[in-house]
Amino acid sequence: MKKVIRTLCVFSDSVDSNVLNQIQAYRGLFEKKQYQIQTTRFCTTLQNLDRLLEFECPDDLLLSVGQLTCDDWSNHHECLLADKPISFNLELSQQKITSQVVQVLFDIIQRCPSRTFNFSYTFNNVTNSPFFPSAVYGQNGVGVGLQCTDSFQGSTVEEWCESIKSVWDEIQHITQDHNDFLGIDASIAPLYEGQSSLFYHLSQLGDLQHVFTSESLMKLTEFLKTKNPKPIGLNGLMYPCLEDFHLADLYEKGEFSIERNIYLSLHCGLGIDTYPIGIDESPERVLQILKCLQSFSNKYNKPLSARFISDGKAKVGEMLNLNNPYLKDVVVRGL
Repeated sequence: MKKVIRTLCVFSDSVDSNVLNQIQAYRGLFEKKQYQIQTTRFCTTLQNLDRLLEFECPDDLLLSVGQLTCDDWSNHHECLLADKPISFNLELSQQKITSQVVQVLFDIIQRCPSRTFNFSYTFNNVTNSPFFPSAVYGQNGVGVGLQCTDSFQGSTVEEWCESIKSVWDEIQHITQDHNDFLGIDASIAPLYEGQSSLFYHLSQLGDLQHVFTSESLMKLTEFLKTKNPKPIGLNGLMYPCLEDFHLADLYEKGEFSIERNIYLSLHCGLGIDTYPIGIDESPERVLQILKCLQSFSNKYNKPLSARFISDGKAKVGEMLNLNNPYLKDVVVRGL
């Protein structure tokens, strides 16, 4: 079994060397038990933006200021698009969604398209998820999110769940004496291809068209929601269109429309993630999609998000050129 921690995240309302000390301490704990740590992250609040921009930290430490409003974006967009990448999200569950909200996305596409990777819209978001850009500071401490697909053993959902549970229990044991450990976001966050791809594993269950409407995904989600020994964050299935390369292939074939993405999100997922958008896409169409997500999120009291990806050049029908190792370039389809 390959044990992969996708994100080791420190949450703190202050920006100082203690953040780096916590990361090093937990890195040592997990690596001692043969865990591979893909990314380390730090989430704080917008009030600390200036200090975060001056923070002397490793280049590979990912940074976030969590939840913003449209006014916050208007007041701080220059800093948020500065040289140091900083993730953030706009919470929209109770806000009237207008063209101003949509314009935030198109401003980022026009000014600094690589930062679309660092931005999402959120609905009924939860605090202390260690996954960016939906992360929001709630309390000080440390959380982890896993790349559970690498832990899957066996050929059934039940066997996958058993293998995931063994990793959760080990993490619980490793951290039992650490009062600052907040918990595990059990969300399944796939990446790349083969064993790391959720859609690779799902294809082993049978025809994906049937798997999408089977009880398999519901079983998996129910397990994530109810069996996690120390839950924080979102605890659901992610469908990152460009991060899961098998899913990206489905998208290019026209088999992962925005409607199917939304359906799967209500069925057992967390929203629209790393979904391609052309620079000539209609803002009115994005507005319609965000209103739909808001309505579903409020109706079912379910956290949802939307992260659209652009290279700032590709129109609908053209190939992306993202230069991002986490994302697969595809021909952009219309929303």
